[in-house]
Amino acid sequence: MIKAIIIDDEQHCIDAIKALLKLFRNEIQLVAYYTSVDDALRDALSEQPDLVFLDVQIHDKTGFDFLRQLNTIPFEVIFTTAHEKFAVQAFKFSAVDYLLKPIDVDDFNLAIEKVSIKIKAKDFTNKVEVLLSNALKTDQNKKITIPTFEGYTFLEVNTIIRCESDVNYTTIFTTSREKIVVSKTLKWFEELLSECNFFRVHNSHLINLNFIEKYSKGKGGYVILNNNDKIEVSTRRKEHFIKTMEQLY
Repeated sequence: MIKAIIIDDEQHCIDAIKALLKLFRNEIQLVAYYTSVDDALRDALSEQPDLVFLDVQIHDKTGFDFLRQLNTIPFEVIFTTAHEKFAVQAFKFSAVDYLLKPIDVDDFNLAIEKVSIKIKAKDFTNKVEVLLSNALKTDQNKKITIPTFEGYTFLEVNTIIRCESDVNYTTIFTTSREKIVVSKTLKWFEELLSECNFFRVHNSHLINLNFIEKYSKGKGGYVILNNNDKIEVSTRRKEHFIKTMEQLY
């Protein structure tokens, strides 16, 4: 049986999660809930939870304040937040689960299914460390949590030179000459890294604009990266690419 707690300052949100958990009464036991970070820090760990539903904003503090006070994080966390833009980027970077308020039933069920698997894996501490670190950094200095065949790789964004698509897989090329194969589409990486100076120059290629050494014009043209990779720029992306480059330089 998974033991769960809720940390949220809004009673109606607590009640909503409690109601949704009734669907999992044979799998998850709600052992406590808290309406402040201080109360949670004082009592929550004594409950030895496996899962914490954690609000991002709790009165004048945040869920991150709660996590930063812990020496280790021996439980999984599902963040709950009304701040969509922040959630999508910060939580995707760290591969931490989140639910947008008001919580959708299907989203909740999917999150529980995923977190049940993760509890067995016990890899949450590293992902939270990435999340907390990213909260204090600019886009270029952030880390990304990458699911691989072996588990997770924690990679600094500014070490990624480019990503190359192979149907439903993506190969990441890094400054240390690593090639990391990930079972995620290039579109997934494009959405994740679009605000970090990455540009999809071709249907199969997403590049870090910081590593461009040269651009040669042509029908679409091509770029030379500083690792000497030559990447074609598709004709339909050429105009947008040139405008983006002009804005940067």
